[in-house]
Amino acid sequence: MGAKKKAKLTYKDAGVDIEAGDAFVSDIAKAVRSTHGPRVLEPGSGFAGLFSLNHAPGLFRRGYKDPVLVGCTDGVGTKLKIAFEMGVHGTVGVDLVAMSANDLVVCGAEPLFFLDYLASGRLEKRSLVRVVEGIAEGCRRAGLALLGGETAELPGFYKPGEYDLAGFAVGVVDRNRIITGETVEPGDVVIGVASNGLHSNGYSLARKALLQVRGLRLDGWVEDLDDYLGEILLRPTLIYAPLVGTLLRGYKVKKVIKAFAHVTGGGLPGNLVRVLPEGLRARLDPGTWSRPAVFDLIREAGEIEEAEMYRVFNMGVGFCAVVSPHFADSIVKKIRREGFGAWRIGGISEGKRGVEIEGGGP
Repeated sequence: MGAKKKAKLTYKDAGVDIEAGDAFVSDIAKAVRSTHGPRVLEPGSGFAGLFSLNHAPGLFRRGYKDPVLVGCTDGVGTKLKIAFEMGVHGTVGVDLVAMSANDLVVCGAEPLFFLDYLASGRLEKRSLVRVVEGIAEGCRRAGLALLGGETAELPGFYKPGEYDLAGFAVGVVDRNRIITGETVEPGDVVIGVASNGLHSNGYSLARKALLQVRGLRLDGWVEDLDDYLGEILLRPTLIYAPLVGTLLRGYKVKKVIKAFAHVTGGGLPGNLVRVLPEGLRARLDPGTWSRPAVFDLIREAGEIEEAEMYRVFNMGVGFCAVVSPHFADSIVKKIRREGFGAWRIGGISEGKRGVEIEGGGP
């Protein structure tokens, strides 16, 4: 008898299923197309997406005289650990879009399109389709077209059931309307726009304090918060892009709207300072805004100092606008009419460049 032939190795044997990948692309096609408007062109190939700058009016303006493209990228961070443990995958896609979209509009840029990168050890369609559906939902909220992306199957690289996300957003702004904060001056008012919780920052500290030190369960009911802990921690990041578009259409850029800041890692002190000119200082009063109770729960669970809390979390303010004092009250009212909480939380004065928080913070 002859020697038994040895089976030939395939890519699927190594952990990568090409047919399953093709089926996944088909499953997410409807969600992706739901974000497309007339600016998205049918591609001539499957290697890249095509987007027209000279087609339909966008979210912010009807046309651009001297357009400048703006790009940014971000991820979701260890908030993904909460999604893995709870088996809930539909909201982290919204987070992914929000983190880049909110950064994009700080300089006054209109969101155009978004690209995602989704990597896992094994292509588990049920959970990953939900992730992409969440990305598409975030894109619809932000006015972004989900133009393309990459799904990478990396066997042995991730634990079973886990994955990682990255997102890339591109926008456009007229050169003479780029907002940098250079017109901020003493007497200007800082307006805070409400967050709905942690957004996508500080989860390593939150998980340490709540789950390890305090021993709380994600599926446990928290009386003080009137909700399940996991539901609170998975609330998706608010998307402020349409609100920014409303403000930029209603008020003069640089004369009334002086600066924006997206409050992410680094908190209010670390983010608002980035749009302040040298010699100017922001003074904020925490008594002027509402702070979600989850922050107090984290602080108490981990016995965390107030200054550290302000350095890590948004503490209830997810976005800031620095505006002329003559229009501050009307801008607060407009923001509230758009469905967001908003307050005058402080002002700008001369001093060492930085952010000072009364009664706490750095």
